[in-house]
Amino acid sequence: MRDFTYYTPTEVVFGRSAEDHVAELVKKYGGHRVLIHYGGGSVVRSGLLDKVCRQLEEAGVAFIKFGGVVPNPRLDLVREGIELCRKERIDMVLAVGGGSAMDSAKAIAYGVRYDGDVWDFFAGKAKATQALPVGVVVTNPATGSEMSDSCVITNEQEKDKRGYSSPFGRCRFAVSNPERTFTLPPYQTSAGIADIMMHTMERYFSNDMDMALTEHLAEALLRTLKENAYRVLADPADYVARAQVMWGGSLAHNGLTECGMERDWACHKMEHELSGMFDVTHGAGLTALWPTWARYVYKTNVERFVRFAVNVMGLPNNPEDPEGTALKGIEAMEQFYRDIRMPVTTTELLGRELTDTEIEELARRCSHDGAITVGKLRVLGREDMKAVYKLSR
Repeated sequence: MRDFTYYTPTEVVFGRSAEDHVAELVKKYGGHRVLIHYGGGSVVRSGLLDKVCRQLEEAGVAFIKFGGVVPNPRLDLVREGIELCRKERIDMVLAVGGGSAMDSAKAIAYGVRYDGDVWDFFAGKAKATQALPVGVVVTNPATGSEMSDSCVITNEQEKDKRGYSSPFGRCRFAVSNPERTFTLPPYQTSAGIADIMMHTMERYFSNDMDMALTEHLAEALLRTLKENAYRVLADPADYVARAQVMWGGSLAHNGLTECGMERDWACHKMEHELSGMFDVTHGAGLTALWPTWARYVYKTNVERFVRFAVNVMGLPNNPEDPEGTALKGIEAMEQFYRDIRMPVTTTELLGRELTDTEIEELARRCSHDGAITVGKLRVLGREDMKAVYKLSR
């Protein structure tokens, strides 16, 4: 069991009337001149953006609207937001939307309080010492950014997708109304659920096997997400099922399911290269890689994969054939991905096979030209990365 620090300062307001509290939360956490950051589309069509703006107007809070966020949020927009915040003397960033809006808002918050280029944080050249306060109104449960210390930004000029984590990036508050997820398309719903589950799976697949309470919490979360995935796809307006998914998204990435355990993150880091290069949906990129990664590494800790098969996927244990049980668990997860219409190979993800040249480039980027490794359950070097990408075709 590893020593750990569990820090989760975000105030969460959850439920049908959650967004009615936006203005009071903004004022509670010191917002007087607010940048409302969003993508467009659904938050505009649904009237949510107008509702948030009306609340702030009635509360006497000044604000500037700044839209344009896209999936795999872009560095250029972050830089533009930083300059806007400085010009307008913004003292809080309020994201309205999903993970892309939240991550872009966090990056802007870092950049406003930094004299250099905000990309320095993502490139590992600097560490944040402060940031503007950030609040979020969540419309798409997936990234868990509303309660995590991390954000991910894509440098579109270099096709480089990088993450950065800091306690200064944690949101002061998160407003979550499951009703706002009823109109999510099935593909986005499934990709979000895959991302949520992977946030806990990246922690669960660990060589640390002596933190039973954390393991049981992780297994319960994964079972709950799997069960409710079928429910929300069958009935998108099932409030109870949507609520399980939305709350699961927050818990999966706030550190709860890693207490006392070592994180892996190999799949996430390898997927970041896929979505950086090809601009694919993050959750779908994860499902395209995970079955191959799992088959590549499972012998490192067969016992962990057996527990996953039995306690998460509900399969019977065969003590005489642990490897067989482990492989059946991987197959069952692969079938779950198929059931929710997610790709299980990179060929399905892209609509064509990765070329050998592309695989070389993906592994080069992920390994920083061979300078770093990824993963903790099994450490993967550049050649391992190439093998996983190749086998995922």
